[in-house]
Amino acid sequence: MKAPLVVIVALALAACGSTSSKTTTNAANGVGAGATSATASSTTTTTSATAPASASGTATAPAASSTAGAVTTVPASPTASATTTTTTTGTATTRTSTSSTTAVAGPALCRAPALAISFLGQQGATGHGELGFALRNKTSVACTTVGYPGVLFLARDGSPLPTLPAHTTEDFFGTAPLRQLHVAPGGVVSFRLGVTHGIASTAGCTTAYGLQVIAPNDTATLRVSIPDGAFECRGATVSPLQAGDSAYP
Repeated sequence: MKAPLVVIVALALAACGSTSSKTTTNAANGVGAGATSATASSTTTTTSATAPASASGTATAPAASSTAGAVTTVPASPTASATTTTTTTGTATTRTSTSSTTAVAGPALCRAPALAISFLGQQGATGHGELGFALRNKTSVACTTVGYPGVLFLARDGSPLPTLPAHTTEDFFGTAPLRQLHVAPGGVVSFRLGVTHGIASTAGCTTAYGLQVIAPNDTATLRVSIPDGAFECRGATVSPLQAGDSAYP
């Protein structure tokens, strides 16, 4: 009878050992999973806390989060100054960079207050008319100019007429190159208009008794009369400004 009892006790002890082993293994596995999770969490935290350097290498962009704003840097040119304004609200900080450019010292642009306009005359041939105008620097300081004036034909009473200007360096009357001009006090620059005298049709044609002019790089207007009137059909070629009265030889 003792032999069967010994067998039963041995089997019971074996079963307890197996259960203990499984419990230990499972607990070990649980610790391993927790370690892996903690490692992943640490890695994620480290990654989000590290911000990439900017493309220029002179600034560091903040990590993407709900409390940090994007930073924009505007590089200053040799003649520009930069200003950075920082505004903090709660935990959010916003930086705004702006730049202002200072022009290199030199003669000012020739603008309406410094100019006097005059009518040089008109001539025509084979259905084409040429009108010349001059702009004089009436101040005691030099100025510079380049480009095409804005033009608008005027009726006898000064009201505007339909005008379709076409800027060109080559017209029916010759070539007028585009160039920058330095205008001394009392100096003169000129331009010309080319009009047609209804070669194909006289529809829309009329007589202009004045011209409104805007100097290049300006917005203010100047007006000049055309004493005998000029027959025009809305369209007009416009030359760039030329030195002296060379635009209307």
